[in-house]
Amino acid sequence: MIETATATTHPADRLIRAVQDRRTPVCVGIDPVLERLPSAVVGATAIESIERFTMELLDAISGLVPCVKFQSACYERYGADGVRTLETCMNRARALDLHIVFDAKRGDIGLSNGHYAAAFHRTDADWITLNGYLGIESLDPYLADGHGAFVLVRTSNPEGTVFQDGLLSDGRTVADSLADLVVETDGRHVGSSGYSSLGVVVGATQGGAHRRLRDRMGRQIFLVPGYGAQGAGLDDVLELFHADGLGAVITASRSIIYAAAAEDPSWAAAAADAAGTMADELGRAVGLRTG
Repeated sequence: MIETATATTHPADRLIRAVQDRRTPVCVGIDPVLERLPSAVVGATAIESIERFTMELLDAISGLVPCVKFQSACYERYGADGVRTLETCMNRARALDLHIVFDAKRGDIGLSNGHYAAAFHRTDADWITLNGYLGIESLDPYLADGHGAFVLVRTSNPEGTVFQDGLLSDGRTVADSLADLVVETDGRHVGSSGYSSLGVVVGATQGGAHRRLRDRMGRQIFLVPGYGAQGAGLDDVLELFHADGLGAVITASRSIIYAAAAEDPSWAAAAADAAGTMADELGRAVGLRTG
């Protein structure tokens, strides 16, 4: 991986600027699964196929959206070759001027946590996803050198409801309490945009919690999975934005990267069309695009 971080300015300021430049709050999730890859990219090995797919996908969607999110597990499962491929693909995303989220869901304490943070800082990513349930103070190492983190607060998977919606003695949910801890911590991390480098993950499918969490966390950028293939649509995410159309980035993966049938040789064009359609719909819905 690269020796020093390329990030030199505040991550929230960079992300907000990227959203404004593309006039849409869309992040494409890159979750390559070998069995679902287009026939046109299948090569001699699994990792060769995944690299070709990722590179062609990045080329297809660049200029349409401000941000991509790499699911690290899809690459790490192939060992050292997979990690090298992830590095190569992140480098390509950086060259295409795409803002990068490293979706690794890390989080630990002490020396182990420092190692995870150091490894993240050696990537080309701007942000990392983190599990905050070992303590908010454990997140600080990840925020050094112009990097940001999205803390899992209210996830899109139904299984998370059992724990995250659990009620505390003061009437708050577990998710509410973590949101409050994020706010208590974020003061020293706020950039000139008014947003913190400590953002949060809030699922698009959790509409009942959206207004409450947005009211609690005014300075957080929300990274919002669950749009598209997981069932959420425009009406499910609008409460997560501020009046100026900022404050949230909506991520979709399968509905974009697998927009065409596997045997379709024009799969990359189909992915670009799906990304462009989502970008336009959300850009207009939140007021970043008009006319």
